[in-house]
Amino acid sequence: MEKNLDYLYDRKVDCYICKTSYTTKKVLSRYIRAHKHDTDFCSFYISTKINPLLYYVHVCPSCGFSSTEESSNYFPPMTMEAIQEKISTNWNNKFYCDERSLETAINSYKLAIYCATIKKEKNIALAGLYLRLSWLYRTEEVNIAEEKRFLRLALEEYLKSYMNSDYSETHLSEVKLLYIIGELSRRVDNHVQATRYFSRVIEKQKDTVEKGIVQMAKDRWSEMREQKSG
Repeated sequence: MEKNLDYLYDRKVDCYICKTSYTTKKVLSRYIRAHKHDTDFCSFYISTKINPLLYYVHVCPSCGFSSTEESSNYFPPMTMEAIQEKISTNWNNKFYCDERSLETAINSYKLAIYCATIKKEKNIALAGLYLRLSWLYRTEEVNIAEEKRFLRLALEEYLKSYMNSDYSETHLSEVKLLYIIGELSRRVDNHVQATRYFSRVIEKQKDTVEKGIVQMAKDRWSEMREQKSG
């Protein structure tokens, strides 16, 4: 019996490493229904299989190079060769281009993180991969230890991104980045750092149009104060 995959569509991808053209699955936007959002922007979807996070990474079936639509098309010298040596030569033609299980999706993120690390991708790009992977462990796999591990790695990369400003050419504003750093710090129990970054968001309230983010920072800061006094 053929599966009904109406909620998926094919997206064409050209691999930067081996130049193969392939199609990979994405979730049609009309099927994406979130019923809950966490304070770090993690969304919970009505159906596990119709979770766009599962298809965020595309994996070349020919060579294993894994990336996202946000990945840079720039490869520093010798990084293409390093990817070919460390990934492509060991690739056993695993297929990630059809409907994905949770396990397949998690593996696709780990591949993308490995590729991004070899490629010396920007900190902001690595942070996004780590954060989305932590969300999968929260919403689908429900593994608190793994969720926290990847939240810490995401936080580390967001901090580096803030220090070197490599987020400046993305859609992420400074205020939202400061909030994310504060919120991830709170979630990994670094309350001193969380307070510092929430305060920075609140200090910018007169200069930003992102009033909702400022309010979120105020709410988290108040929650932490109540927990401390309680």
